[in-house]
Amino acid sequence: MLRRPVVEGTGETGGTEVTAGTEVTGGTEVTAGRGAAPGAAEPAGAAAQAAARAVVADGLVPVHPPLLGTFYRAPQPGAPPFVELGDEVEQDTVVGIVETMKMMTPVHAGVRGAVVEFRTGNGEFADADAVLLVVDPAAVRTSPGEAAW
Repeated sequence: MLRRPVVEGTGETGGTEVTAGTEVTGGTEVTAGRGAAPGAAEPAGAAAQAAARAVVADGLVPVHPPLLGTFYRAPQPGAPPFVELGDEVEQDTVVGIVETMKMMTPVHAGVRGAVVEFRTGNGEFADADAVLLVVDPAAVRTSPGEAAW
């Protein structure tokens, strides 16, 4: 009788499925899985929560991370945050950083306006489509001689 150990991974994203067992002439195998199988539906609570976080009122602009990772509001622990509620930002203003695989990537506002809400807390994981904070472009104060938009 021929016996050999067999361990396979699917290589698919979105879940991990591992097949392990002993291949015997005639075929015996054991399947164990972790996470959602590829193509499986997301739990209803998680989908509803993600959808609620993505909704932004008319006239407001969401700021998304440049890639998924851990969002930090400050450059290092104990340092003041890059921006606070009510702070005015420009398109190139750094509003936070995202850590992915020990690399720190700056998050830029991408719009001129005032920060009106934080949706992702300091040290929280953020998916690539998460809303980190919300900016109100209409809340910008104009300086003398500058045209309001």
